[in-house]
Amino acid sequence: MAEEEGPTVELRQRKKLKTSENKESVKEEKISDTPVPERAPKHVLFQRFAKIFIGCLAAVTSGMMYALYLSAYHERKFWFSNRQELEREITFQGDSAIYYSYYKDMLKAPSFERGVYELTHNNKTVSLKTINAVQQMSLYPELIASVLYQATGSNEIIEPVYFYIGIVFGLQGIYVTALFVTSWLMSGTWLAGMLTVAWFIINRVDTTRIEYSIPLRENWALPYFACQIAALTGYLKSNLNTYGERFCYLLMSASTYTFMMMWEYSHYLLFLQAISLFLLDSFSLQQSDKVHEVYKIYIFSLFLGYLLQFENSALLVSPLLSLVVALMLAKCLQLNVKKGTFVAKIMKVINFYLVCTLTVTLNIIMKMFVPHKENGHMLKFLEVKFGLNMTKNFTMNWLLCQESLQAPSQDFFLRLTQSSLLPFYILVLIICFLSMMQVIFRRINGKSLKETITLEDGRIGGRPEIIYHVIHTILLGSLAMVIEGLKYLWTPYVCMLAAFGVCSPELWMTLFKWLRLRTVHPVLLALILSMAVPTIIGLSLWKEFFPRLMTELMELQEFYDPDTVELMTWIKRQAPVAAVFAGSPQLMGAIKLCTGWMVTSLPLYNDDDLLKRNENVRHFRLQIYQIYSKRSAEDIYKILTSYKANYLIVEDAICNEVGTMRGCRVKDLLDIANGHVVCEEGDKLTYSKYGRFCHEVKINYSPYVNYFTRVYWNRSYFVYKINTVISFQS
Repeated sequence: MAEEEGPTVELRQRKKLKTSENKESVKEEKISDTPVPERAPKHVLFQRFAKIFIGCLAAVTSGMMYALYLSAYHERKFWFSNRQELEREITFQGDSAIYYSYYKDMLKAPSFERGVYELTHNNKTVSLKTINAVQQMSLYPELIASVLYQATGSNEIIEPVYFYIGIVFGLQGIYVTALFVTSWLMSGTWLAGMLTVAWFIINRVDTTRIEYSIPLRENWALPYFACQIAALTGYLKSNLNTYGERFCYLLMSASTYTFMMMWEYSHYLLFLQAISLFLLDSFSLQQSDKVHEVYKIYIFSLFLGYLLQFENSALLVSPLLSLVVALMLAKCLQLNVKKGTFVAKIMKVINFYLVCTLTVTLNIIMKMFVPHKENGHMLKFLEVKFGLNMTKNFTMNWLLCQESLQAPSQDFFLRLTQSSLLPFYILVLIICFLSMMQVIFRRINGKSLKETITLEDGRIGGRPEIIYHVIHTILLGSLAMVIEGLKYLWTPYVCMLAAFGVCSPELWMTLFKWLRLRTVHPVLLALILSMAVPTIIGLSLWKEFFPRLMTELMELQEFYDPDTVELMTWIKRQAPVAAVFAGSPQLMGAIKLCTGWMVTSLPLYNDDDLLKRNENVRHFRLQIYQIYSKRSAEDIYKILTSYKANYLIVEDAICNEVGTMRGCRVKDLLDIANGHVVCEEGDKLTYSKYGRFCHEVKINYSPYVNYFTRVYWNRSYFVYKINTVISFQS
């Protein structure tokens, strides 16, 4: 090449002596200097188009098949289509019943505006309390579902319950499709997406709670978060063209805002994402502008969410807002220092310290000046969870006893290992993390890195989207190791990251670079393994787990709860329309859905007043759950009449509960809160001269019959009318 270039340069220098020839030479030089994009051969374009078409078809098909699978499994599990409406509604348990009940209320409203007004000024759910149900319970999914049901004319085609659960199942299909696309974008092959879907479905007990509680807020919200992750992954890629970058930015903006509107805890998850992006910005200097564009999306979503969520102060005092504002301020204070110098390294450390300090300071200032009720119960729970505080509080101890709030069990790790997910995830995470650290140390030492990383380089940790995902999955995994309920946030991305890794030639090439493989051409071996390993995994999963999935669909199960059906039927037929029922919050949610009658409490833990109705340490007399404690008939009567309750429902399952975990039965927790048992050394034992109310009231003797009259009972429930005029009997 050097011999060929020499004469050309010499010829151009000679032509400069003549004017006419000089003009021609300038034209030739412009033509030669202008990069002419080489058109790829037709067969190459066809291969690219076929790859993208097949990948998109596989992604959409995977999502649709998963949604159909959920629908078929739900039908088989509950025998849903052969049930009456009341029996179908009983399948919605706890807080899920509350969400679906408001969807029903919206459909009964004469107009959408009237329905929204009744929900925002709701005084027909909880006695003596008017609530903004839309804000307090994040009912935006129900509002959207009711609008779509009526606007699309579905009321003439399909029943409301099928439309509602169909939307949720459809969103789960989008969830799976988004995970497919994310893994595809990272690995470059749609084979990774197929493996992601396979692992997700096989481990669905640990990836989603859709089987247990359909209307949960996370089932509505997490599909949008998965779309946001997919868009962010594409946005962070270095080789993305302008149009692709704009599309990813718009999709990311829309999905971030929608995710924030669907779930009240979404800003905490976005806070972890913002931390991941902040660390990415610190380690990967090329992506600084893109990361700050994502920060702007956070600011816009928080501001718009604050306005449309009835000025939700929780968004203003959220750690996400404090962190993003601190990052913006820190960027404004940054000095133009030459990269790689000692001063630049010192400035990086100072910038990191400045961001952390500003975030904490801003959050404290916002909480001082902005009136808020920002999930104080959550902070108290975390204090007790980590041993920073001790409490006899009934609700806190009850939450600590919940399996979903315990540390993950061995069965969880065993299930992930049996499906081969956990071993491959750990392998991929270790390789990506070590490669990332290698790249970071190179940058710290001032070594220049290539802008475009090729397969031969074997540096998978140098890609910004990989750095982001490694940091994010470590943060989510750390939380999941503390609270098992958070595994539903972490495990889906375990599926995605593990599938990306085993299908990525770049990851295998990185490993071979470290091993200094010389016997076989490393690039060829990496390409072979990136296809052979996922194929072997897929075949083994198909052989072992596919028959199980088919067996689940073939088994016809039945949800059988005749006692609850009889109770709801009696309430609808015998109880006055203005009656108020008292009982456990979980049962009250079912009564609100199935009958529409007013209740004294709800199974919600984000409202201080409702928490006090369930329990209150200082004023234990104002406690609905006290019906299962050792208190007098007069005490219970005062509690119930203070909330204008007309009927009391005692559940035999709670009264005679045999708990597997020591001290976690409702009656045990109540005895601890009331001081009727010794919880710790030094506690004072308060002797109760009364028996347990739920037992004593069944015997029908004075003074219990003076306050309560049994009007209905079956094997599981005892209903007592609360007497308005007390007649004392001897």
